[in-house]
Amino acid sequence: MAAIDTETGDTPRKQAERGDMAPDRAGTAPLRDHLGGRLGARLLQIGIPALMLALLVLVWHWYVTANAVPHYIMPSPIRVARAMVEDWHILFPALLVTLKITFTALALALVGGVALAILLIQSKWIELALYPYAVILQVTPIVAIAPLILIYAPSTQVALLICAWIVAFFPILSNTVQGLKSVDHNLLNLFELYGASRLETLFFLRLPAALPYFLTGLRIGGGLALIAAVVAEFAAGSAGAGSGLAFRLLESQFRLNIPRLFAALILLSVTGILIFFATSFLSHLLLHKWHESALKREN
Repeated sequence: MAAIDTETGDTPRKQAERGDMAPDRAGTAPLRDHLGGRLGARLLQIGIPALMLALLVLVWHWYVTANAVPHYIMPSPIRVARAMVEDWHILFPALLVTLKITFTALALALVGGVALAILLIQSKWIELALYPYAVILQVTPIVAIAPLILIYAPSTQVALLICAWIVAFFPILSNTVQGLKSVDHNLLNLFELYGASRLETLFFLRLPAALPYFLTGLRIGGGLALIAAVVAEFAAGSAGAGSGLAFRLLESQFRLNIPRLFAALILLSVTGILIFFATSFLSHLLLHKWHESALKREN
């Protein structure tokens, strides 16, 4: 039996109809407004870049059409899309070759960069002995050393892999070293006070503290691995069925097949964007609950 208000004699149903219980229902309004605000912000983040891209494509199409630009100088977006579809059987295998080199080099750079970073922080003498040579590899243009790598590598694919690895290796190494060195000294003293071993300090303090730096290096190294794979293939001048997108770019240029050239460029750009977003998403997953760089400011 419903309780009756002793002062007014109303049942809860009459109180709800009169509006006395409206504040309880209105309590969900802030939550609804918050969710709506987040959804609106997310739609703006996606919609504005998409709208800008559509506008650029329209301007591109208008310019080519209005000025009657020959397609062997600048093709229209429609011709590029047609080339993407008609030459997909040529572009897709080349894309797979480039992706294989890129991700293999990135994986090797991850293993080698993290392992060497852990080794370097163990001793100042080890860092002084090895780190300068990693810097030399980084500052030397890959185009300059690619011919030597092509001479000594057992195959062209191995040479391309080494070139891509060299470029992706140093950002991961340098960022991880910086992260391992950036541990709060008070926390280090606390671990020493409780008698933690060097291995326990590494796994439970240094590596978690270095995670944001490592993920930044991963984001940089992912893009550089793709760039290095393409540049190394340019330097190698490799051709044939096992060639990547760089060869298809050169081939399209020599044959004045500019629509296919634009299609290959778009595939490379989209691949780079996807690598960046994948590494950014991984960083968000690992950091959004605890690190200041991923937490929303409260004041």
